[in-house]
Amino acid sequence: MYEFTTLGWLKHVIFHPIEGFEDLRWKKKGSLGLSFFIVFLLFVAMVVDRQLKGFAFNTAYVKVFNVVPLIVQSFVYFFVWVIGNWAVCTLFDGEGTLKKICIYSAYAIVPYIFGVYLSTFISNFLVLDEAIWVNFISYLGLGWSVVLMIQAMKAVHQYSFTKTLVSIGGTLIAMLLILFLAVLLLSLFQQVYVFIYSLYTEIAYRIRG
Repeated sequence: MYEFTTLGWLKHVIFHPIEGFEDLRWKKKGSLGLSFFIVFLLFVAMVVDRQLKGFAFNTAYVKVFNVVPLIVQSFVYFFVWVIGNWAVCTLFDGEGTLKKICIYSAYAIVPYIFGVYLSTFISNFLVLDEAIWVNFISYLGLGWSVVLMIQAMKAVHQYSFTKTLVSIGGTLIAMLLILFLAVLLLSLFQQVYVFIYSLYTEIAYRIRG
């Protein structure tokens, strides 16, 4: 069994996912603080991709910058994934805790984040005919992270490969349900706020009158 620094464990699971996540589990390693920092880097990567991608490759409308969708695509999606996976795997007798799921999931998305940074950087030096290289790096990072995520969930919950895929599918469904309920709840709060504000305005108007 290996002994690494915090960053050493991250490197170990990225380049040796099959044994890396199992070692991480048995040694009870992994940093929650580093996980939060990785999620922050995911948010920054979204901003970088949105604002700094090469002109020929940037199809986003950059005249008006709105940070809210990027927050949703990074922080919200990640933590909804963690909560959804924990909820689903609790039903499937998974062994992972919220903390472990958060750590393992964050470690798994590092190649995707790196791919976003690298593809954004090289997009400023390539022409549109060379888009294959930008796409290759992006898809390589995404594919690598998918492989890491499958192995991470397999290790943290001690599932078979088939059960891991089923749990991931269930997690995606749970995410849709959570986001749907969150939208409904926000809409309800907005309607309540509008009602209270209208009521207050009407009362204030009548008092002044």
